[in-house]
Amino acid sequence: MHTIPIAYEDEVLETLREGGPVVALESNVITHGLKYPHNVETALKVEAAVRKGGSVPATICVENGTIRVGMSERDIERFASMPGIPKVSSRDLPVVLAQGGSGATTVASSLVAAELAGIPFFCSAGLGGVHRGAETSMDISSDLIQLTRSKVAVVCAGAKMILDLKLTMEYLETQCVPVISYGSDDFPAFYCASSGIRSPHRVDDEDLIARIVAAHRATGQPGGVVIAVPPRAEDAVDAATAETAIDEAIAQAKRDGVAGQGLTKYLMRAVDKATGGRTAEANMAVLISTAEVGGRLAAAHARNRP
Repeated sequence: MHTIPIAYEDEVLETLREGGPVVALESNVITHGLKYPHNVETALKVEAAVRKGGSVPATICVENGTIRVGMSERDIERFASMPGIPKVSSRDLPVVLAQGGSGATTVASSLVAAELAGIPFFCSAGLGGVHRGAETSMDISSDLIQLTRSKVAVVCAGAKMILDLKLTMEYLETQCVPVISYGSDDFPAFYCASSGIRSPHRVDDEDLIARIVAAHRATGQPGGVVIAVPPRAEDAVDAATAETAIDEAIAQAKRDGVAGQGLTKYLMRAVDKATGGRTAEANMAVLISTAEVGGRLAAAHARNRP
C-alpha cells in the first residue's frame, strides 16, 4: 500500500500524541489571499487566535511531495514571499504528491490532509459552495464534495455571500452533512451576520458541540460537521450593501468573460473595490475571530474525549 509522506511540526506532533487539541488551517490564504507582507501578518494572527482559544495551530501545505502539518514562522514567511506557488485542491493533491511538487492547500485539500494527520478540527473563514447559476454551469465548489468524504469538523463563518446560499444549504442537506450555527439562529454568510436562511440547528454550548462531533463520528457516517460562526457585530458588513456590490460584480464578470476557477477571486476583489475595502477588512477580521472559536471548540472536543 502506498504511504503518503507527512511531516509534522514538533509541537503539533507532540500535542496529537498527548491527545491535545489541534486545529488545521489552510495555506492558500497565505499565497493567494493577501499581498505580502499582509499575508504573513494575517497568517500569524490566525495562528495566535487558535492559541488564544486553547489549541495548537497546524497550518498545512505541500512541499517537495510531502504534506507538511504545521508551519513555522519562517516557513510562513518563505511561502508568503515566494511567487508562483500553485493552489492545490483535493483533485490536484495526488498529482502534486506523486510528482514531488509543492503547493498551498485549499479547504478541500486541507480536509484530506487533516484526516490523514489525525486532526479532527479544521478552521476557515468561509466555505465554497454552489455558485449562482449552477443549474446551467454545474459550478459547485470541491469544498462541499470533500465535506462529504473527510471526517473533519469544519468551523467557519458559513459560506461566501457571492454564492447561491439556498442551493448550498440544499446540497448540504441532501448530502446529510450536519450544520450547526453557534451563537446565531441563522446560517451566516461569511462577512455578513446572516444569509437570511434559518440554520437547521443552533447550539451555543461548546461542550455539547464537541459531543455532537463525537456522536457523528461514532455513527460511522462519512464526512464531517459544519459549525457556522457569525462574524462579530463590529466586523460584519451590511447584507444589503454586500448584495448590491455582488450583483454589480457578477454583471462585470459576465462582460469580462470570467468564469470557472477564476470567478471566485474575481468577484471577491470586485466586491471589495465596490465597498471601498470594507469587505476585505471584514474578511481579515472573520479569519481571526473564527479561528479563536475553532480553538475553543477543538479544546472542548479534547476535554470530552473518552
